Amino acid sequence: MQKILIVEDDQDIAELERDYLEANGYGMEIASDGKEGIRKALEADVDLVLLDIMLPGLDGFQVCRQIREKRNIPILLVSARQEDVDKIRGLGLGADDYIVKPFSPGELVARVKAHLYRYQQLTGQHTGNQLLQRGDLSIDREGHRVYLKGKEVPMPNKEFSLLLFLAENPGVVFSKETLFERIWGEDSLGDTATVSVHVNRIREKIESSTTKPEYIETVWGVGYRFRK
Repeated sequence: MQKILIVEDDQDIAELERDYLEANGYGMEIASDGKEGIRKALEADVDLVLLDIMLPGLDGFQVCRQIREKRNIPILLVSARQEDVDKIRGLGLGADDYIVKPFSPGELVARVKAHLYRYQQLTGQHTGNQLLQRGDLSIDREGHRVYLKGKEVPMPNKEFSLLLFLAENPGVVFSKETLFERIWGEDSLGDTATVSVHVNRIREKIESSTTKPEYIETVWGVGYRFRK
């Protein structure tokens, strides 16, 4: 079981993050200040650190720097501050990502999963099957191929990336804005209507009924989720 360390002085936020990550199968450690966070990051067998910036004593930037000097594990900074200078500073100190509060639980889980997966691939630790199976749907991560009941379904890159992202996070609702940012990138030209267009194209290829989808469902007023 992969273990995540939450370094957060707000107990309510720490417990909320812990609950959602535990529900997704992760083991958890919590530290309420910077010194305790550094100690647990270096001594406990943790695979990723979720690090708040505004901490008593040592702030998140200092903690990030000291952890990065000793360990090469994913570090995700969390802050209510949206200033670019904070993001630049955090990434410059070795953080892998910067999450702005408030964020949805689904976004948090998705980012944690993504960074753990990338880290495992980079370090050669990933031993999981590259074929993701969801009912009659099979997704070949490495081959960028999709199969429905054993028959290949042609999909352009963006459709494949969108389907894979949703399928890797079953039961999690993602807004169109979040999906657009994750698949097309923050600086991409276009709007969130692009997401709906691509979802409809995917449904036409994999759903037996587009009005009663088996895989990708619409959560009205919120976004989309992949059925568990």
